[in-house]
Amino acid sequence: MTAPSSTAFSTCDLCDAHKGDDSGAFRVLPPVFHSYGGVAAFAGTVATVKCFEDNTLVKVAVDSPGLGRVLVVDGGGSLRRALVGGNLAAAAARNGWAGLVVDGCARDVAELNAAAVGIRALGLMPLPTEKRNEGQRDVAVQIQGVWVRPGDWLCADADGIVVSARSLVA
Repeated sequence: MTAPSSTAFSTCDLCDAHKGDDSGAFRVLPPVFHSYGGVAAFAGTVATVKCFEDNTLVKVAVDSPGLGRVLVVDGGGSLRRALVGGNLAAAAARNGWAGLVVDGCARDVAELNAAAVGIRALGLMPLPTEKRNEGQRDVAVQIQGVWVRPGDWLCADADGIVVSARSLVA
């Protein structure tokens, strides 16, 4: 599965199409994420990592084949340590990840912007994480109060980030 081009979808159009959906299958993340990375819009099937100020499992994930997926990282909203930096962004791009959405911070902004991957994070923090080998992979996570599950579909563009229980783009 490959990520569609930035013209393949619009989160505004997707919201218009699903505004009456009260099933919970279509969700919108709050507008707290900043855009980094060399890809402005991205979409794909979700894989998840849950960790707190320890990016060991984020590295394991981006070092594996991305297959056009989006890695959603539940960092607990911490603004104290960066969970993604230039090396991990380059690995994600090299291994075929469409994007990363980090409920936490990133660092190495120049390197992030040069990487051929979409990145959304709460902000920038130059401090790296501690390596404690803690966290979980492929579990349901709550990102800024919104549930995101492995296998969900995520679309991100300049207007926002939406998540659905099924694919939203052709």
